[in-house]
Amino acid sequence: MDATMEVLTGVGGGRRNRKWPDEVKARIVSETLRPGATVNAVAARYGLKANHLSSWRTMARKGKLVLPAPEDEVEFAAMVVGPPAPDKTAAAESVGIIMGAVTIRLEGGASAERIAAIVRALTGPA
Repeated sequence: MDATMEVLTGVGGGRRNRKWPDEVKARIVSETLRPGATVNAVAARYGLKANHLSSWRTMARKGKLVLPAPEDEVEFAAMVVGPPAPDKTAAAESVGIIMGAVTIRLEGGASAERIAAIVRALTGPA
């Protein structure tokens, strides 16, 4: 009886370190920001550890990783402008920004720049 033996050589069974280009990291991080997505599920799909992907998310929050533009359509919030209430109540002296389940109320003297900065923060990274 003839037997054939094949020997595979190479570096031990340790993990190899992969180098992920920033564009790929950004795309993977953006997947974790979709509704219903979890870091664990996205990490498993790419063969990553969840804590590694979480560190990429931290890089994105700090501006060290630029995320791609969202693939979804842009959503706009409706704004109703009307005359001020007859009595000077706190509601008449404030500005409200409502986006989904989030409501932010600012005093009437808030600058346009401040309101724009808050809207940008609510809509996420550009």
